[in-house]
Amino acid sequence: MNLDFTAEDKIFREEARDWLQANVFKERRPHGGEAMRAYDLAWQKCQYDAGWAGVSWPKEYGGMGLDLTRQLIWYEEYARAHAPDNHLCFVGLNHGGPTIIARGDEAQKRTHLRPILAGEKIWCQGFSEPNAGSDLGALRTRAVVDGDELVITGSKIWTSHGHLSDMQELLVRTDPDAPKHKGISWVIFDMRTPGLELRPIEIMTAPNHTHFVQCFYDEARVPLANVVGGLNNGWSVAMSTLGFERGTAQIKDQIRYAFLVEQMIERARERYGSEYITHDELGSRLAQLRADMAAARAMTYMVVSRAQHDIGGSLASLMRAMVGDVQQRVRRLAFDIIGADALENPEDDDWVYFYLRSYAQTIAAGTSQIQRNIIGERVLGLPR
Repeated sequence: MNLDFTAEDKIFREEARDWLQANVFKERRPHGGEAMRAYDLAWQKCQYDAGWAGVSWPKEYGGMGLDLTRQLIWYEEYARAHAPDNHLCFVGLNHGGPTIIARGDEAQKRTHLRPILAGEKIWCQGFSEPNAGSDLGALRTRAVVDGDELVITGSKIWTSHGHLSDMQELLVRTDPDAPKHKGISWVIFDMRTPGLELRPIEIMTAPNHTHFVQCFYDEARVPLANVVGGLNNGWSVAMSTLGFERGTAQIKDQIRYAFLVEQMIERARERYGSEYITHDELGSRLAQLRADMAAARAMTYMVVSRAQHDIGGSLASLMRAMVGDVQQRVRRLAFDIIGADALENPEDDDWVYFYLRSYAQTIAAGTSQIQRNIIGERVLGLPR
């Protein structure tokens, strides 16, 4: 492993830190509705207008074209500055955009990439179905070729912020006679398409706002030109998409949580005193989390050093599996530190909201079991 920061890297860090400190939104980010959409798009536009959007995207598509070392520096400073989560832009920036860059044609790139970076379009994901969640290859939403269009019928579930989105990355079965992981296509779907119905799903973190929706497609028509990577080649394209989510998209979360652990230690000292947390079980749990986050950061540096240009593929599952588990334990301990006061004090980093949300961390982007299977089979070379 060799990850030295050059003098130029250090200058870049200072520039990133200065810009973030001067421009990070001070207003609290809403947790739902059109207000959240407006906030996230405004923050994305702020970065774009200043030339700080798309740190991993090639320059020819409007990004900064940074190598992994510079991306790592940016995410470290982003976390240090407590920059907004910008969650609504996640799928576009880390799924749809990178997938179109890697697998799309020039017309798709010209049409869809700039609106993502410029904070004009929100994307959502249409992968999971009621009987095809972790077993994604079992999806049954079908698309029939009719002239120069696909006619789509079926449903998708657990679509985060589908009701607030403009576009969707959609997996459909275009050849029902092909083997399980064949005959699938990755499609760019406009959420204003006739034949689409959205039904909200109530969840514990958003009693007053819709987070998930179920999507129903009733002969919704999409141009064949919206197929990315070729008809019936969607499984390969989807693996590229998930590789981006498990890889570079995890760097920011890992670094953010390392800073959060340090904040928790300070909060515990303020609340209970240094002597108490030094000898109590609370102190042991904080120490273990600090060690875990140090290990996670070391793993990130290792993966960045080995990958050089891309963190997709099997190595990404190392990061995803570890960070997902640690995130849950961090949020549980943060909630324990505040105790019952968290129910009455929403200004404390929204402890309840993020604690409840943490249960999704070992499910999203492939469950922990799936990540461990990938690690065992593709990294360690164990038999199936």
